[in-house]
Amino acid sequence: MKRVLLFALALSACQEDIAQNTDPLPLTPETLGYFCQMNLLEHEGPKGQVHLDGLPGAPLFFSQVSDLVTYLRLPEQSNTVLAIYVSDMGAAGATWDQPGAENWTDATKATYVVGADVTGGMGAPELAPFADPAKARAFAALHGGSIMGLEAIPDSALTPLTPDLTGGDDDYARRLKSLSGTGG
Repeated sequence: MKRVLLFALALSACQEDIAQNTDPLPLTPETLGYFCQMNLLEHEGPKGQVHLDGLPGAPLFFSQVSDLVTYLRLPEQSNTVLAIYVSDMGAAGATWDQPGAENWTDATKATYVVGADVTGGMGAPELAPFADPAKARAFAALHGGSIMGLEAIPDSALTPLTPDLTGGDDDYARRLKSLSGTGG
């Protein structure tokens, strides 16, 4: 009986919870965007990554910061978020065409330029994140837009995840309407 008790104690000690590493990971040629499944290094503009509880070492990457914020606000997103990072567009060497692979900043502490005249990796209007608020203000002076924190970003500034089905002669929209039973 003593052996069983000692074995049980030893086994429980080995099953100690190990903290999940939430350090930002660099972009590599194999890094794919969560929504688009395209290589992120091939697209301009800032990127994002979200670390979720239970997915150690495998954050979700986003080709646009607006996609990341959209994901966080989806009602279906029920996982516990452990860490969120965005490209620091004020980091040394970061340009809009080459935003960098390792210049991450905490998304909850970043300063964002919203409504600037810039587009992201998927060609949609993009948010510009900065670790340094002064660099965000300088960027806004050149490109327009408003300065705000993550929580203040309005939904209207985010990437729509569904196509606009309200008009035009778009064959894709027409076929999608037909499939959804909303007309054609």
